Amino acid sequence: MGFSDILDDIGGFGRFQWIHVTLLSLPSLLIASQNLLNNFTAGIPAHHCAIPNITNLAIYQNVTVEHLSTNQLLRAFIPQESSKFTKCKRYVEPQWHLTGNLTGVNITGLETESCEDGWTYEKGEFINTIVSEWDLVCKLRPLKQMSQTIYMGGVLSGAIIFGGLSDRFGRKTILIWSYFQLAVLGTSASLAPSYLAYCTFRFLSGMAASGIILNSISLEVEWVPTKARTLVGTLPSFSFSFGQLVLAGIAYSLKDWRKLNVAVCAPYFLFAIYSWWYSESARWLVLNGRSADALKQIHRVVRMNGKPEMVDKITPEVLESHMKRELESSKNTYTAYDLLRRPVMRRISICLLVLWFSTSFAYYGLAMDLQKFGVSIYTMQMIFGAVEIPAKLTALFLLNYLGRRITQSFCLVMAAIFIFANIIISTEYQTVRTVLAVLGKGFISSSFTCVYLFTGELYPTIIRQTGLGFTSTMSRIGSMAAPAVLILDEVWPSLPSIVYGGAALIAGVFALSLPETLNVPLPETVDDVEEKWYTHKVHKQTEREKEKENMALKDVKDGVEEYEDGKTSGLNAL
Repeated sequence: MGFSDILDDIGGFGRFQWIHVTLLSLPSLLIASQNLLNNFTAGIPAHHCAIPNITNLAIYQNVTVEHLSTNQLLRAFIPQESSKFTKCKRYVEPQWHLTGNLTGVNITGLETESCEDGWTYEKGEFINTIVSEWDLVCKLRPLKQMSQTIYMGGVLSGAIIFGGLSDRFGRKTILIWSYFQLAVLGTSASLAPSYLAYCTFRFLSGMAASGIILNSISLEVEWVPTKARTLVGTLPSFSFSFGQLVLAGIAYSLKDWRKLNVAVCAPYFLFAIYSWWYSESARWLVLNGRSADALKQIHRVVRMNGKPEMVDKITPEVLESHMKRELESSKNTYTAYDLLRRPVMRRISICLLVLWFSTSFAYYGLAMDLQKFGVSIYTMQMIFGAVEIPAKLTALFLLNYLGRRITQSFCLVMAAIFIFANIIISTEYQTVRTVLAVLGKGFISSSFTCVYLFTGELYPTIIRQTGLGFTSTMSRIGSMAAPAVLILDEVWPSLPSIVYGGAALIAGVFALSLPETLNVPLPETVDDVEEKWYTHKVHKQTEREKEKENMALKDVKDGVEEYEDGKTSGLNAL
């Protein structure tokens, strides 16, 4: 008997659950817009060094410029590499002789300098971004990636801070606060007068986004019966994928970073207003000694689900009797140390830490570098979002057919293969490179679906939330590290892909060290884990040893029989 039995009695997945899950899922659509916003707000427009006043220079040097095209003028001021104008250098003196026929003209050895007068940005793919706003190019280019790392640092901090606060003050309270925080500070980032102010607002927005993710999942799962938990538990993952399509559409229609920032943050004012309708988790209320409040919430659900006869049947005594085991478990406290103290738990935790880090690291490494494919960034965002939906559905099928361990390893290894394949394909074959990147993104997103389910099944009930929080922290560290690695392309263009692919490949090998959980009952305690999988391992070793002994005995027996047959044959010959 447990709280799930009460949920079944009051209508299972009824009208209340449908409304509750729907309203909680809508804000999740825009969480993808927050996590991947940097692709568009920090997009790099085509640019080159700003050239000085052409008219004054032309008059001073007796040059007629009226008949020169824009391309000819640029050739006089901006050096070219591989028929493209450089982005960070210009000639110290105008080279007017380069405006004509370049056949036989020597363009080597001409003195250049950095962009002393700033840059000129093309307003094609983007109208305005933080890159063009604060000149985050050339020597300041790392600051573009740093803004995303700072945001992900906020997500990590929010997971730590809001996770503890929700256990103390409740899921609903912290969720409402997170909505308001993202709405206010997210829209404030649109008014940021400087790069530092922008990063500060983005960090605080990241904290709020983490609070929304954690508490939305908790409120969804804690109000649905067991049989619907798997489906509801995967909804945030699919919402994130659909959210990428929404982001691409909004970004394409606006193309201005300030307007885009408002568009993806302002809706959270509406979410905060209607979130007062949510019901606080009855489980949390009971575990915090508020059984009377929990009963009010349950009676509300009963009436909405059309089960008025259950109002008198569910009393505080009935509620507490159903949650007796959870109440007893709540008296014991567990920390992250308990995840590493015992041998099997330690092996599981180390492998999961690698899986979470590498999956997030490779995922955001691909998702945050859309401009390198030579295709419209809006189109790439649509494709990258769309491919996740069939990929995750396929992963759900494989999880039940091949098992958790093989599926997890397969997704990571395949993602690594496609990332590595992109390294050896020439940049001339952009269509092939795009297809390989899309397939890699699909497999790495499938890995996310696997690791969420796998982690929940490997850890015992009494420490499952602690385990999920501990391992998912590595996911956020991976998402922080991913943008920083993109800077390595200045050392060697293929180096970031080698790092991302290598991380996925290593994680795929680590996944094979985990025990299989398909059709295995969930462990309740740490002792269950140690006995279930340590004993299973020892049993396998014992079986292998017995098999070797049997084979050795068989060889001896066969040898004796051969000897006896040989002896008999000899006697017969005599």
